[in-house]
Amino acid sequence: MEHRRLRSEPIQRVRIILLAALFVAASGRAADIPFEGTRPAPEFPEDLEWLNTEKPLTFAALKGKIVLLDFWTYCCINCMHIVPDLKKLEAKYPNELVVIGVHSAKFDNEKLTGNIREAIQRYEIEHPVVNDREMAVWRSFGVRSWPTLVLINPNGKVIGAQPGEGLFDLFDAVIGQAVKHFDAQKAIDRRPLALKLEKDRVPRPMLAYPGKITADEKKRRLYFTDSNHNRVIVATLDGEILEVIGEGEAGLRDGDFSTAQFFRPQGLCLDTAKDVLYIADTENHAIRRIDLAKKTVETLAGTGQQARRHSVEGRGREVALNSPWDLLQRGDTLYIAMAGPHQLWTLDLKTLEARVHAGSGRENILDGPLKEAQLAQPSGITTDGHRLYFADSEVSSVRMADVAPTGRVATLIGEGLFKFGDVDGKYPAARLQHCLGVAWHDGFIYVADTYNHKIKRVDPRTRELTTFAGTGKPGATDGERLSAQFNEPNGLCFLENQLLIADSNNHLIRVCDLKTGQITTLRWKNPEKLRRTGKAAPSTPELRLPLVKLAPDAKEFTLALQLPHDTKLNPLAKSTATVTTSDAGVLRVQAEEYELSGLKLVLPIVAAAGRAELKANLDLLYCAKGNEGLCYFKNVRLIVPVEIVAGADARPSVEFRVEH
Repeated sequence: MEHRRLRSEPIQRVRIILLAALFVAASGRAADIPFEGTRPAPEFPEDLEWLNTEKPLTFAALKGKIVLLDFWTYCCINCMHIVPDLKKLEAKYPNELVVIGVHSAKFDNEKLTGNIREAIQRYEIEHPVVNDREMAVWRSFGVRSWPTLVLINPNGKVIGAQPGEGLFDLFDAVIGQAVKHFDAQKAIDRRPLALKLEKDRVPRPMLAYPGKITADEKKRRLYFTDSNHNRVIVATLDGEILEVIGEGEAGLRDGDFSTAQFFRPQGLCLDTAKDVLYIADTENHAIRRIDLAKKTVETLAGTGQQARRHSVEGRGREVALNSPWDLLQRGDTLYIAMAGPHQLWTLDLKTLEARVHAGSGRENILDGPLKEAQLAQPSGITTDGHRLYFADSEVSSVRMADVAPTGRVATLIGEGLFKFGDVDGKYPAARLQHCLGVAWHDGFIYVADTYNHKIKRVDPRTRELTTFAGTGKPGATDGERLSAQFNEPNGLCFLENQLLIADSNNHLIRVCDLKTGQITTLRWKNPEKLRRTGKAAPSTPELRLPLVKLAPDAKEFTLALQLPHDTKLNPLAKSTATVTTSDAGVLRVQAEEYELSGLKLVLPIVAAAGRAELKANLDLLYCAKGNEGLCYFKNVRLIVPVEIVAGADARPSVEFRVEH
């Protein structure tokens, strides 16, 4: 169900016709849809910040395009659910339709453009997004809930709108008819809209938004989801990558570690007795099983499609699930924080029966008997061995649920959908802000207070909340725990005397030593193993540099690199270069394979008069100077045209600046 904003403000609003009611009415025909529009769409205010585009957009400049406004806020699971539908519409109408995301924030943390930029990359959004920080656009269109889609015709007039999710068929039908209607008037402008995507402005990290994390104390191994790389990582506590599970391309495919596919997995839990990992494959709406000994992946539950109805239970691969976000195992029962329907579910690992454990399906905060209680996007789950504790993210709460089916749900911290903040103290005054992760340890519940960029701790006996780590400002600073910084931390787990943290927006795994109170970043000993290959590897265009002239007696050619500001070659990894030439009779390099020990690559050459091209393929692994755990990979393919001519430079050098 859509997430409604509970407060409203008086303002002159556009009266919007609900498309679904009109389209499915008994008398509804294509001609009944007001394609010519009900009234002009209110223009975007001039002072708003835009993303995924070089300049602000206006409806006047978009004349000739059918425009679909997506009113969203990046915390909202329902808003996440419609992203695939928007992508399908964009793909079907690439020249006629322009989707614009209007980000009207619920939480304070979501009002910041930098945080929206992260969300755009996390959800892989490739259409323009405007930061409607003060909800001016929201109010001008009379929007009342997230998500809401508003359709605007090529003349800038509103056709209609619809709140909620699962709207692809409706909008596909209406847009298809709108295209025919305005094509008949020759009113469609099919020229492509020039965009500059946020993903092209930022570095490509080795990890991408790690989600949840767990550990094996006996083997001293940690396991975490590399969510946006669609894979699971197995590593040692001292930073050696042991396994990369998953091809890296988004998909739902069982198989061995190198061919299996996931789609933005989040939660995971480990059965040490069976050497098995269970995975909440969130955007596949599935539960997967990883056999660590046999190195195989199989699907236990879920059809691969999002459940459209609440509380429809079933078995195995026949039951539809809805955004499973975290997992917890107790005996033969897997408990699932099912974010989509605002419920906790169970999966019987013997029979594969999937059933609702807690939550009515209504989104709010209401304690009571398990099936009558109201939850709000549960996103993390843990236990003290007796009760379940979960992070109920949309009500910024930590809550507990009994295991027995006759039990109840109770709240430790949190009061409502719009009651959030950063306040230590006891219930009811204490406040969190969209917490995503919880972990039980030594009598306390540790909480990833995600939008406050902190780790907090709850005493379930007193219902007191205290800050354990983090300053509250986003960053990646190590050091004493209260001085350290995080950026939207997510998953938590404990191993020996250490708290492990999946620091999502920093693309890092952080470690807190519980004895010393020091926060450090896990440094990868073999980061090259994290490189994505095959179909999952990003394509790299060739870059042609200016012509270089060199003398026939030249004995070496120097390629000098400049890395992005405040970065250096990773001392724990090998950066390599493969160098060839187009005509060995004119220009020949003594060897093709090189390992970079510094930023100058000196190539021994043999030259003769003529023209040739030197081709260099550089695989660069570099890291932040102040934090070697923050690793990047960059593949650079250079073409250097060369002319060998008498009187030219005998020791030629080419400089190239590597951009993130």
